[in-house]
Amino acid sequence: MPLGRIILYVRDVETTISFYERHFGFKPHRQDGDRIVELLASDGGANLLIHPTGKAQKMGQVLVKLVFDVEHVEAFRAKCAEEGFEFGPIHQADGYVFANAKDPSGNSIAISSRAFRR
Repeated sequence: MPLGRIILYVRDVETTISFYERHFGFKPHRQDGDRIVELLASDGGANLLIHPTGKAQKMGQVLVKLVFDVEHVEAFRAKCAEEGFEFGPIHQADGYVFANAKDPSGNSIAISSRAFRR
């Protein structure tokens, strides 16, 4: 059974929606009366549910990291930098590379070429 959705608890819903829409191609889907906004993956991958956080929730804990499959990590990283979004350094792993960053709510994300390694 495939993983269909991941909930992200965020303080600024609109900034988070814009971030994932701009950099990763998600499309927001809103339903009247629902405070959760579903971000639909453009490639058929898992959708993100953007959920407003409660006041007591701590933001940006590194318990989950979203990893986006990107064949050309360096080029994608450079494109994001031109748009004002900075990833950390590129790391070499076992046959692939990756770079880490945080979304506007402090959630850990990465871009990785692991899915494309030979």
